[in-house]
Amino acid sequence: MQHLDHDRLVFLALGESEADDGESTHLGTCALCRAEVASLQQVAGLGTETQGLADLPDPPEHIWQGIEAQVTAAEAGPLLTETRRHRVPEQADTTTAEAAPGAVAESTVTRLDPTRRSRRGRGWSRWAATAVTAAAAAAVGVVGTVSVLRPDDPTPTPKPVVVASAPLAAYGATPPTAKGDARVFQDGQLHLHVANLPSVAGYYEVWLINPTTMEMFSVGTLGGGPDALLPLPPNVDLKSYSVVDVSAERYDNNTDHSGDSLLRGSLTG
Repeated sequence: MQHLDHDRLVFLALGESEADDGESTHLGTCALCRAEVASLQQVAGLGTETQGLADLPDPPEHIWQGIEAQVTAAEAGPLLTETRRHRVPEQADTTTAEAAPGAVAESTVTRLDPTRRSRRGRGWSRWAATAVTAAAAAAVGVVGTVSVLRPDDPTPTPKPVVVASAPLAAYGATPPTAKGDARVFQDGQLHLHVANLPSVAGYYEVWLINPTTMEMFSVGTLGGGPDALLPLPPNVDLKSYSVVDVSAERYDNNTDHSGDSLLRGSLTG
């Protein structure tokens, strides 16, 4: 089964994008992706509990010591695993393994969440996986301290305020299955979610166009994922520059629009 992209799950967990029909169907049948969204929502919720606090307490010293120990162990992971392969039989007695010096450290490294890494296929190193886990543990430690100090002050996760939006449809010779949506947040950022864009030799660029004068300017580029969050220029006039355009561009050092538009839509709101 092809799972949803991790970056897409992050946007869904933060409430910055709505799941389309295909994503909703997948989440309804895939327990692994649902669990990851739930986990991300929990971490986001913990983070928002600290909003509004002027001074956060320092994490306990053992938290940082634990992070350092886990990262060090993860860096040595391949060496420890190779040593264990030569020295310890696969079906070794558990009592002997527990008594052997260093057995606990080796076991921790070799069992570091291989299922998550393999099912996503992201190629994360053992070091990266451990560092992320350790950072999450540090966050929980800090938030736990804060909740003791202010147990009766729950803060709901704020959703970004949308001031304008536009559905994006295939433009010109673009396959009709290509689509997307654009949303302008109150904080001056443009969020795009795209799907089924045709492959191009270069990259995708996002523009705002004045449909009356056809003047335009570039907002930024799309990465490899379906979502992008791009800052808009301060005081941009969205009533004049109301058309969102996604174009196919080449690496030719030409900053002008290529003339090859893939998606377009008009902002309202």
